[in-house]
Amino acid sequence: MSIKTMRTGLMLGAAAALLSGCATNGRGDPVLGWADNFGEANKQAVAAQVIDPHPVYDTAVAPSSGDHATQAIIRYRTDKVKRPDRLTTSGVGGASGASTNQ
Repeated sequence: MSIKTMRTGLMLGAAAALLSGCATNGRGDPVLGWADNFGEANKQAVAAQVIDPHPVYDTAVAPSSGDHATQAIIRYRTDKVKRPDRLTTSGVGGASGASTNQ
């Protein structure tokens, strides 16, 4: 056997071994070998981002007043926003770190 014949045989064997990984099990795309569920993760991600155009809620929407909202917008635009009450924390607690008595 010549070296050229051996080299050709090895190349054909390697090509056959590589192409055998592309074989399908009878399901999916017969050309590319993809499974039937190829791209399913992408489809699920897109479906999760679709908003329901007719949502159903368990509780009713809280009542609101358009007059109060209008007044709030006017105060915001004229820079006369009401300051919220200052909240304080309880007096219980301590400081972190070491203290030295001198």
